[in-house]
Amino acid sequence: MTTYPGFGVLLERLVDHRKLDIGQLSVQAEAEESELQAVLNGATPDLELLRRLAPALGLQTADLFAVAGMPIPEHLAPLDATAGRLVPQLVERAVFLPPDRRSELLRYARSLPQEDRTVPVRTPRSHEQYQLSFGAVLLHMLANRNLDWVSSAKVLYLLSGLYVSASTIGGVGHGRVELARDLLADFAVVLGIRVGDLAAMAGPAVEVNARLGEHIQRQHSAGPDMAELIAELRRLSFDQVRQVGVEAGTELR
Repeated sequence: MTTYPGFGVLLERLVDHRKLDIGQLSVQAEAEESELQAVLNGATPDLELLRRLAPALGLQTADLFAVAGMPIPEHLAPLDATAGRLVPQLVERAVFLPPDRRSELLRYARSLPQEDRTVPVRTPRSHEQYQLSFGAVLLHMLANRNLDWVSSAKVLYLLSGLYVSASTIGGVGHGRVELARDLLADFAVVLGIRVGDLAAMAGPAVEVNARLGEHIQRQHSAGPDMAELIAELRRLSFDQVRQVGVEAGTELR
């Protein structure tokens, strides 16, 4: 398994890929330029800096915590772990809706009130505990969306046409499965993160060429909409996700 280079290295790769100026990023993140430079040099970022950096980089805050190899705060964790198994069923229905109906579905999900957490955040099972690597970062990003190995495999197939087993998904997290360029492109579809950004952070281990662009065009046309919806569903309860299913015209079980 390749040694994880650290948050500062991944951040620098992303900044270089985006052709961002550190001074400009510090303004957008409302952070001291010296603080950002210290992180790029290997300092551990504090929680508040991660919260400010995420919107400046156009990333979800929970995902930036994953990149930093830090546990996400409770308020960013999925509200109801049991709702995760409903997500593939909802995606299977929603991908065939017209674009305007998918937009309505996303607005409906966003309109649902934030319920209080009634059970503790689910502790990762033993097989979901990974040595830190970029593959582990991707699996943590999927977990941030309430997707375990099985539901991730199902959603990847629905949105990108990639058919892999749940154990293959887990193998990415544990470094047993090579994170090839095509596989990274499939993850990008589900995560709603530009494949170029993921490839830049993954580093030279992932070859980036025109084939990535060709592959990403083969995703389901609903992919971007579904990535947003999946991310929104993480804050909903089991019953609320079922309500979204009814809105989509299906009964989720």
